[in-house]
Amino acid sequence: MKAIYMTTGGLTAINKAYLPATQAALENELNFLPMITDRTEMDNRRAELREVEIIFSTWGMLSLSEEELETYLPDLKAVFYAAGSVQSFARPFLNRNVRIFSAFAANAVPVAEYAVAQIILAGKGFYQASRLYRHAGHDAARRYITAMPGNYGETVGVIGAGMIGRLVIQMLKAYRLSVLVFDPFLDPLKAVELGVEKCNLETLFERSLVLSNHLANNEQTRGMLDYSLFNRMRSHATFINTGRGAQVVESGLVRALQEVPTRTAVLDVTLPEPVEAGHPFYTMPNVVLTPHIAGSINDEVARMGEYMAQEYTAFRTRGHMQYEVTLSMLATMA
Repeated sequence: MKAIYMTTGGLTAINKAYLPATQAALENELNFLPMITDRTEMDNRRAELREVEIIFSTWGMLSLSEEELETYLPDLKAVFYAAGSVQSFARPFLNRNVRIFSAFAANAVPVAEYAVAQIILAGKGFYQASRLYRHAGHDAARRYITAMPGNYGETVGVIGAGMIGRLVIQMLKAYRLSVLVFDPFLDPLKAVELGVEKCNLETLFERSLVLSNHLANNEQTRGMLDYSLFNRMRSHATFINTGRGAQVVESGLVRALQEVPTRTAVLDVTLPEPVEAGHPFYTMPNVVLTPHIAGSINDEVARMGEYMAQEYTAFRTRGHMQYEVTLSMLATMA
């Protein structure tokens, strides 16, 4: 079959996502045409593109209409996407019965690792203690820590039990923690299987020492986390956001953190990104900002290409495929 790499990121993006060994394995099975990096190239290559059956991509995948797919890629059978969310391009492909496979599971791994690391540090009061030690001295830092219960037997709230949320839950089993989960789509029997307590958002915010957001990014979740919830946080609780900034009403978070300065927020995502100049987040002592680093970066990106190469092998041999995305899944996925 004929295949092609397609991304606006060009060769740099492809080489990062698909290591030489991964590319060699794919090229042993497929006849690759020169890559597409811009939709303007497609008119000049219309004849050869009509024979393409497989696309491999990563961040920068072109968003094509159903009409463009009919015109340029009428024989396309599948897209293997070595990145996370496919929301920006998937629907026209799926509407034309082109199968979509995403490395969202691979991208979930570093996010979950990052979140769990922050959860454990937050339970120890790390963020404010570190700041206080530098700016107010050892004794001030120790006084803050005396009010922290620590991690043993404490409660962590996981907001959203999708791929990333479930990985976080699984990783937290290494610690003696109780886990609360908010997710309307989580079956009660699955909650029992995961060893978590399903609850509403109000309960989760009231009881959790650390709260970690992993909600899917869609219109239903936009602005879902507001002051009415942040105001319920415990006095030394920490809110961690590796989901999306759009899910947080930032003015409400700012207000809740200002009213109770012993609360903390660790924000890897905001809306917009980067945070606008002059925003209170820059100067608030109980806010930690990181530049959207939870997902796959640098060497971690290669994991996603490997997942997609393995998924292609399953596709070719009619084996068990794990990472296919359907239209119905898009309603609840990030």
